[in-house]
Amino acid sequence: MPVPGDRARGRHRDAGGRRNSPTTYPPTSQETMSDAVMDCGGAPDRRSFRVTVALITRNRRESVLRTLDRLAALPERPPVIVVDNGSADATVAAVRAHPVGAHVLAVGHNTGALGRNLAVRHATTPYVAFSDDDSWWEPGALEAAADLLDAYPRLGLLAARTLVGPDGVDDPLNSALANSPLPPAPQLPGRPVLGFLACAAVVRRRAFLDAGGFHPVLFFGGEETLLAYDVAARGWGVSYVPSVTAHHHPEPGGRPGRRAVQRRNALLTVWLRRPLTVVLRHTVRLAAAAVRGERDAATALRGALARLPAVLENREPLPARVERSVRLLDRQST
Repeated sequence: MPVPGDRARGRHRDAGGRRNSPTTYPPTSQETMSDAVMDCGGAPDRRSFRVTVALITRNRRESVLRTLDRLAALPERPPVIVVDNGSADATVAAVRAHPVGAHVLAVGHNTGALGRNLAVRHATTPYVAFSDDDSWWEPGALEAAADLLDAYPRLGLLAARTLVGPDGVDDPLNSALANSPLPPAPQLPGRPVLGFLACAAVVRRRAFLDAGGFHPVLFFGGEETLLAYDVAARGWGVSYVPSVTAHHHPEPGGRPGRRAVQRRNALLTVWLRRPLTVVLRHTVRLAAAAVRGERDAATALRGALARLPAVLENREPLPARVERSVRLLDRQST
């Protein structure tokens, strides 16, 4: 059984997108305490907390304020870090004035999912829960997640159950995760998986940083699978635990262009981590869809090709044990 963090992958990215030696580990929460307080404008000492909530937002002022209301009402009273991705709607001022007391990191431009990496780097707790500006956690969920991460030291990422909208409908991904074909692991709770929703995940900070965080080549949209691969490749476990619950209230209608971005990033994930035979198969499949005139396929393929130089620089095929797990999931989806 590999020891988490001990996989020698040549050189790996840290959560800021830089490349580090595999023997360089992220600082502990205590070591980063003084830096985080300085960068966040004199935050209070929260060393007794186990879970920080990390949230990214951009030009969704009213939505993020509703989410902060929910987080402020949690019995765990978690520290909250909000990364503002260049909002132009007075979001920063409104979040700073909110009674939840969030640490606001106003980066001045759109960092996409990489804003979560920044939040994790600033967190001073051993665990970090992700929320979007339209999602929040069930009361008691963060405490339950922290208990599981304490009890299972190999667990790197916990995927929670996601309930959607005011009626609390199960997100379709819940069923897919619950029916994962990966065999049970005695060192992990719940069901081993290689996927999750970013707005419903709790990570071990060290595992997240060790895996490099969300990948800059993908930027945003369907970025979760690659992180799950990288966490598993470093020897950490990824588990679906439906007793831990998050709520997601997306705006109706979805976001324009999202489907093309998701298809692009699915192909980029394959290019970055899968064997060349799999790379060829998935590329031909998307190219054929583009030739047929399938909606969003050509846009997705062009977007992937534009990122090919970055893919070649960052390509690191999965270790055999993780690739075997991915193939089990491939067979389930066909």
